[in-house]
Amino acid sequence: MPEQTPRTLNHFSLYAFTDSYWSLSGEEKSSFHKNWLTGLRSAAQTVDIFQNTDSKADVLVWCALEADDPCNTSTFFEKLTKATTPYRHLIRPKDSLWGFTRPSQYTKTRSAQEIDPFAETRMKYLVMYPFAKTAEWYLMSRESRQGMMNEHIRIGKQYEDIKQLLLYSFGLQDQEFIVVYETENLPRFSDLVNELRDTEARRYTLQDTPVTTAIYHPAEETLALWK
Repeated sequence: MPEQTPRTLNHFSLYAFTDSYWSLSGEEKSSFHKNWLTGLRSAAQTVDIFQNTDSKADVLVWCALEADDPCNTSTFFEKLTKATTPYRHLIRPKDSLWGFTRPSQYTKTRSAQEIDPFAETRMKYLVMYPFAKTAEWYLMSRESRQGMMNEHIRIGKQYEDIKQLLLYSFGLQDQEFIVVYETENLPRFSDLVNELRDTEARRYTLQDTPVTTAIYHPAEETLALWK
C-alpha cells in the first residue's frame, strides 16, 4: 500500500522577550532557558526553536506530536500552558498557528518533499504562513481543481531541495491551511514562490500572509543568542 501522510498536530508560536527578561543576569537567563525548554519538551514529542527574522517576535517555537488519539490535542495545550505560564513576565506571546497533517486529496502517495515533523535535524531556514482559498475554489468540480493542482505540483517538484508541510486548520483557526517550507537557500525559495504566482490556481488564493521566516539552530543555541 502507498505510504500516506500520518495524522500529526503541529503548533507554531511566536514569542517576544519582555523588558523583564532583559533585566535578568546572564545566569538567570540561562536558568529560564533551561526550565522553559524542559517544560516545552514535556508537552510534545519534538520541539524546535528558531530565530525569528522580523520585528514582531524574537523566537518561533515549533511543537509536534502524533494526533491519532483525539485526547492528545487537549493534553498538549494543557502542558503547553503549564510550561509557559510561569514565564509570562519574561516572554510575550505574539501569535500562534496550528493544525493537523492528513493525506492529500490531490496526490495518491506521500511526497518525498514532505517535511518530517519528527526529524532529528532541520534545514537552515523555515518559512510559514496561513493560507485560505476563495469560495469559488471549493464550488468548482474536483476535476477542475485537480488540473490546477497538477500544475502547482509539477512546479514544486522542480525544486526538489525545498520541502513542504501542509497543515489543515478548517474550523480551528481563521485560516484553512498553514503552509510550511524548509530550505537551505532563501533566494531559490523566493524563485519558487515567484514561479507559483503564474499558475492558474493563484486566482483562487484568498489569504497567504503574514509570512514568517525563521532561522534554525539547535534549541539551546537559539535561546543563547539572547543571553
